[in-house]
Amino acid sequence: MTVVNSKEFIDNENIYFDMAINDELFIKRGKNLFQLVCTTVGDNTEDTADDHDENYITKDELLAGIYEDIDKFYANTI
Repeated sequence: MTVVNSKEFIDNENIYFDMAINDELFIKRGKNLFQLVCTTVGDNTEDTADDHDENYITKDELLAGIYEDIDKFYANTI
């Protein structure tokens, strides 16, 4: 894991982009800490559901979970 300040990152961004391929990289700016994540994009740069890792959920799955949580919440308050 590497942490650099924003000025150092800007001055040497090529070095840090290359470093982020194999290492966790965090950029500190004031009180905030940003993580630089490297993601490989195939020949097709268009974002499709097939490009995502199995850890992602679809919008419909998210909404179903939210509705289920709302139903449970109101069932417990009656």
